[in-house]
Amino acid sequence: MQFTGLILLILFVLTGCQPGAPDAENNNAAMAVLGQELGEPVSSSQSLVFPRDHGAHPEQGVEWWYVTGNLSAQDGTQFGMQWTLFRVLDPGFSAFQGSPWWDGQLYFAHFALQNGRTHHAFERYGRAGQVEIQASPFIARLDNWQLASRESSFLPLRLQTRESGYGLDITLANSPQVLHGEQGYSQKTQQGHASFYYSYPFLQVAGTLTYAGKDYEVAGQAWLDREWSSGLIDSQHGGWDWFSLQSSDPKQGALMAFCTRDEKHAYAYCSASEISSSGEVIAYPDEQVTLTVLNRAKTHGVTHPVSWQLQLPGKEAVIIDALQSNSLNTLSIPYWEGRIRSQGGFSGQGYGELFGY
Repeated sequence: MQFTGLILLILFVLTGCQPGAPDAENNNAAMAVLGQELGEPVSSSQSLVFPRDHGAHPEQGVEWWYVTGNLSAQDGTQFGMQWTLFRVLDPGFSAFQGSPWWDGQLYFAHFALQNGRTHHAFERYGRAGQVEIQASPFIARLDNWQLASRESSFLPLRLQTRESGYGLDITLANSPQVLHGEQGYSQKTQQGHASFYYSYPFLQVAGTLTYAGKDYEVAGQAWLDREWSSGLIDSQHGGWDWFSLQSSDPKQGALMAFCTRDEKHAYAYCSASEISSSGEVIAYPDEQVTLTVLNRAKTHGVTHPVSWQLQLPGKEAVIIDALQSNSLNTLSIPYWEGRIRSQGGFSGQGYGELFGY
């Protein structure tokens, strides 16, 4: 559930914020506009329909196609990867209607790789003529960065992206589809902000990863998130922590947890999903989820958590640790996005996102 794209593009449209501005200034401006809804709210009375809902939902204000993964090379090198395509409704859309280069939407993409020592992140922006999003056969593309079905079915997928000596050409296959919340309707705040949210949490990965100009044959697991909404949180919130974890024991499945924070960085509203290996979901609402920060670190001058305790009802506490603390995406709006591991009540590895620190 990656919200940074929403913030970045709304900032450019509504506040005139520009890349290169001080981080604190950009983050404060971002939180100031989060209370504005774009497009139509999602409704719990709606049902997800596939393959239609693999495609875009232009009536909602924000949407993303998001992949994270933990990959291993044949020589033993461990990598983390992130790829995201964002779509955001332009609230001031009026001019250029009918133009092949402008459809009332704003698009951009993020791509990041890390190897346990260094972390590299890239971003691109695009207009309608540079972007292709189609439900079936599925494709989500900005220029030559793309995620697309290899066959008539949604899976398997092929992810291709390359930037300045870093790249991916990998296949993602063999995962059940998982609907979070109530059949995909996922509440995000106590005020009732919600999204439609589904995932493919057990994608098996194989292909080529390029790091600092060197190609590696890699394999591992990835997690695909799909989400769209008119407004996920409001200006009373100061950011969020999000985690996706895949068990080291295939029988134990996966775990997703998400908490928004208030202006003092206290956790304000949480939710979690426990996912079996076959895709069955146990959803935990706010009153059943407790997240506690255990330790913090500083990256590029930003102090952020690197260790947490997650408590779910009737289970041993889950301890979550960042594998690489220097995982800050130093993009137009900075945010932390990196590999994590867990032990205790759930043993596994995955990815975390921290915004607003």
